[in-house]
Amino acid sequence: MDEERLVRLVAKGDRAAFEELYRRTSPWLAVRLRRRCADEQIVAEVMQETYLAVWRAAGAFAGASADGTAVGWLWTIAARRLVDAFRRRAHQTRLPDAMTVEAVAPAAEDEALAETVGGDIGDALRRLAPELRHVLQSMVLDGLSVRETAVLLGLPEGTVKSRARRARIAMREMLA
Repeated sequence: MDEERLVRLVAKGDRAAFEELYRRTSPWLAVRLRRRCADEQIVAEVMQETYLAVWRAAGAFAGASADGTAVGWLWTIAARRLVDAFRRRAHQTRLPDAMTVEAVAPAAEDEALAETVGGDIGDALRRLAPELRHVLQSMVLDGLSVRETAVLLGLPEGTVKSRARRARIAMREMLA
């Protein structure tokens, strides 16, 4: 049974289908969320909120009729919940202006990227402006769509498209 069928059964209140959907998708979803957030507490909260939303809104899943997949739908819910969690955290922990200083150490995500992608391509990726690198990483390395990247990064889709184009042009120039 595929994930789309499981979501359809969850919409009918089938707990066994929900448990099977969770068993199949939660490890994958946790890994993707951890790529975006190192805080295990936030990841756990987002996981819980995501599956609660799936249980409550499974009937709203349009599926293949809207050119979507169950896994894509699930990731979209999780990405939105992650953005919401980041916003909540930002509102709760505002730093005074004097404490907002540029980080000197490389971000953990940049270090992981350096281990994953090496050579000239890795060097070029690291030289990209962070806003371009994040879009390129989401779309190319994580395989997200423009819409999913926009939700995840909290940007308009047009901004994602233009940054992706600028990133590709910059990468082409650096690798030439």
